[in-house]
Amino acid sequence: MRKSILSKLLMVFCLLALYSCKTRKQLPVSRKADTVAIKPVPVTVTNYDSIRLAQINAIKLKQVDFNTFSGKAAAKLNIDGKEDAVTMIVRIKKDKEIWISVTAVLGLEIGRAVITPDSLKVMNRLESSYLKKPFSYIYQYSSEQVNYKMLESLLIGNAIPEILANSTDLQASNADMVLNGKLQELVYRLIVGPDLRVSKTTMTNEAAGQSIDVANAQFIQSGARVIPSQVTLSTATKSGSIKVDMHYTKTEFDGAVEFPFTIPARFTPIN
Repeated sequence: MRKSILSKLLMVFCLLALYSCKTRKQLPVSRKADTVAIKPVPVTVTNYDSIRLAQINAIKLKQVDFNTFSGKAAAKLNIDGKEDAVTMIVRIKKDKEIWISVTAVLGLEIGRAVITPDSLKVMNRLESSYLKKPFSYIYQYSSEQVNYKMLESLLIGNAIPEILANSTDLQASNADMVLNGKLQELVYRLIVGPDLRVSKTTMTNEAAGQSIDVANAQFIQSGARVIPSQVTLSTATKSGSIKVDMHYTKTEFDGAVEFPFTIPARFTPIN
């Protein structure tokens, strides 16, 4: 029983680590007004590659850069059809560490996790247990192509770096651009708006029965940065599904951050 609950908690943390970065200043951004002036050019066999590379490079220039992030969000978690309202605190040190705490409505911390490029650590406070695993443990819930940098990119609304490779297929769909491709067995689809902001990311591993979907519904201004504030995440595996609806109420970029993770002596390790 404890391993089952801890595994679901870890799955939540892994999903939350696929998206959790928003803004303090809740100012809606007009996506139309922010549109980059890239004039439509009729695509032909001779100019397709040059247009595709130019647009991919334009998307790269819109990626959010940062050193640290901390934020607080109200969220609804739906695990296998059971929904709970929680509060999340997320902290990130770029390229090094992601720290997540999930608290129940009455202020009781349910669990805490730390994710690094090499490891995963999760505490289940409801059952006084903990888990320490290498990063590869996440592959029970996602494709082996998922890496730490990919998690960080999705956390702040950036495109996954591997998707912005020169070999990615790019097609127009009304005012949007659609990037399609494959990372070994992981099939991806990225939808980018006319403002070059990512509005949806879908990754599917059909052979493993795994899928992750991240939808950004609204963008807001945070200083010089434009990032999503309304985010819906869903993941499905052969063992279950999770959906997370987030609304961020407080965030800060490039401030001092701490990553407390002390396991009480009474907690039991779970393998």
